[in-house]
Amino acid sequence: MPKGSSEQLLRQRYDRLAARLGKIGPVLQGTITERTIEREDPAAPGKQKTYGPYYQWTWKRRGKTVTVNLTASQARVYQKAIDNHRKMEKILKEMRALSLKICEATTEGVKKRKSKKQNNLGLS
Repeated sequence: MPKGSSEQLLRQRYDRLAARLGKIGPVLQGTITERTIEREDPAAPGKQKTYGPYYQWTWKRRGKTVTVNLTASQARVYQKAIDNHRKMEKILKEMRALSLKICEATTEGVKKRKSKKQNNLGLS
C-alpha cells in the first residue's frame, strides 16, 4: 500500500472517531453504588428489615474522594454520563494512538550521524 493512502486511511479513522466523540453527550467520572441497609425491625424484634436501595455517586475532586447520595432517577442519568465518560476515554486512547501514527507518517525523523568509528576508518 502506498504511503499516502495509508496516511489517508489513518486520517479517515481519526475523523470518524472525532465525530463519535462529538455525539457522546454529558460525561461524568466516578462510580454509582447501590446500597441497602439491614437492621432489626422495631415492629418485629428478632426479624430483619431492609431499607433502600440507596444510590451513591463517588468520585475524586482535588485528590479527595467525594460521595453524593442520589435518587433512583438521578442514578440512572448519572450512570449514563459515567458510561459516556468511559466511551470517551476509549475513543481518546485510540485517537492518541492514531495521532502518533499520523505524525510518524507525515514527518521526517532525526538523521543519524555516522559514528566516530566509521569516520576514522574512512580517513586511513
